[in-house]
Amino acid sequence: MLTVEARAELAQRLWDAEVDRAPIPPLVETHPQLDAADAYQIQLINVQRRDEPVVGHKVGLTSPVMQQMMGVDEPDYGHLLASMRLSEDVPVPVSRYCVPRVEVEVGFLLGADLPTGCTEADVLAGTEALVPAIELIDSRIVDWRISLVDTIADNASSAGFVLGSARIDPGDVDLRAIDATLLRNGEPVERGRSDAVLGNPATAVAWLARTVAAYGVQLRAGNVVLPGSCTRAVDVAPGEQFRADFQCAGADLGSVSLEFRS
Repeated sequence: MLTVEARAELAQRLWDAEVDRAPIPPLVETHPQLDAADAYQIQLINVQRRDEPVVGHKVGLTSPVMQQMMGVDEPDYGHLLASMRLSEDVPVPVSRYCVPRVEVEVGFLLGADLPTGCTEADVLAGTEALVPAIELIDSRIVDWRISLVDTIADNASSAGFVLGSARIDPGDVDLRAIDATLLRNGEPVERGRSDAVLGNPATAVAWLARTVAAYGVQLRAGNVVLPGSCTRAVDVAPGEQFRADFQCAGADLGSVSLEFRS
C-alpha cells in the first residue's frame, strides 16, 4: 500500500503525461509495491481533478487472452467523462492523444439504477437500450507497456467514445451472438463477436455494478456502460475513417463511425 503522498505523485505524473502528450515509464518501475487498491485511488484523484460530470463507465480486460497476458482473473474499469463523448460528425484530432487506438463495443444505455448486488437479469431489466459504440483508448504509459495496475491508475486507458444512432431493446437479441466488424477506410480490419466479452456483455456490466459498489458508486439511469471490446484494439492515424458494423438476429444494431484528422 502506498502513502497518500506517493499516490498523489503518481497521479500527477499521469496528469502531466496526458496534458503534455508525453507518455511516461510504467508506474511499477518506480513503485513496484503499487497494487490495485492504490491504482483505483490514483484513478479517482485525476477523475475528481477534472471536475466534470461522470457520464458512465467502461470495463476492460474482459477477454481471456487479455486476462492471461496481464496475469489476472477479472476485468478492470475506468470512468467515462462528459468531455470524452465524441461525435460521428466531427473528425477527431490525433494530436490530442498519445498513442490512440479504437475498439468495438456493444454499449449499454441504462434506463434505471442498477442494484449493488447486480445480476445479469438486473442488467437486462435496467438497460433502456443497446447502442453501437466505438471506444477510443489511449495510454499515458510509454509504448503501451502496461501492467494491470498501470492501466487501472491510467483510468483503464480511457480517452473517448462515440455512439451510433441505433437503439434496440436487449430483450430482442441474443447478447452473446452479436457479430461486429471494424472497417478502416472501408476495408475490414477486425471481426469479433459479443461473447468475447466474458461470454456475455451483460456479465461484464453486472460485474462492474458490483465492483464499483465497494467504492460507494452506483451505476445510474442515464449512464453509458461500455462492457469491453468485441475485437482487438487497432492503432489510428490522421486521415483514417473507422466504421463498426453490428449484425444480430432479431434486430438491427446498425453502425457507428469515427474519423481522425491531423
